[in-house]
Amino acid sequence: MTTTTAPAAATVAPALRRLYFVRFGFALIWAVVLFLTASSIGPVSAALLVIYPLFDVGAAVVDARSSRASRSALGLYVNIAISVIAAVGLVFAVTSGIPAVLQVWGVWAVVAGLVQLIVALRRRDLGGQWAMIASGAISTLAGISFLLQAAAPHASLSNLAGYALLGGIFFLVSALRLGRNASRSAGGSN
Repeated sequence: MTTTTAPAAATVAPALRRLYFVRFGFALIWAVVLFLTASSIGPVSAALLVIYPLFDVGAAVVDARSSRASRSALGLYVNIAISVIAAVGLVFAVTSGIPAVLQVWGVWAVVAGLVQLIVALRRRDLGGQWAMIASGAISTLAGISFLLQAAAPHASLSNLAGYALLGGIFFLVSALRLGRNASRSAGGSN
């Protein structure tokens, strides 16, 4: 890490760590509740499906505010726009059925996964980003899977719960790695 990136990393990493812990907690609770209601689209599952991308918008806003000076801010603004579009698309998709939800979610997962991958690659110098790199790649593949599932008979929302839970675990791993890297830096070793 250079002297010009050290101050930025010192302020961005703790904010990211807190945000990643919150994202893990949200994903865990969201996944459990969605899994329990995944057999059909009812009021609870419909609300959950729209809330998830809106939470992503809020998290990206917090992230962008703490990362203004970094190269990742542009990707975060793109993610905000993509997630707002996904939320609006899901408002309509929940009235059309599970295949429509899987189609919207699939497109969102592909595009957001690619954006997450790019942002994480730009943040490599912060440390703890390998999980975010993997998460972006997996999100892209999962999105393709959701698109394929939408065309299959007996499509289900339960895979979305697994997707969110796995994403939450990646946020937890990154938060823990960021904390570990901060401890190493404070101890004087890189």
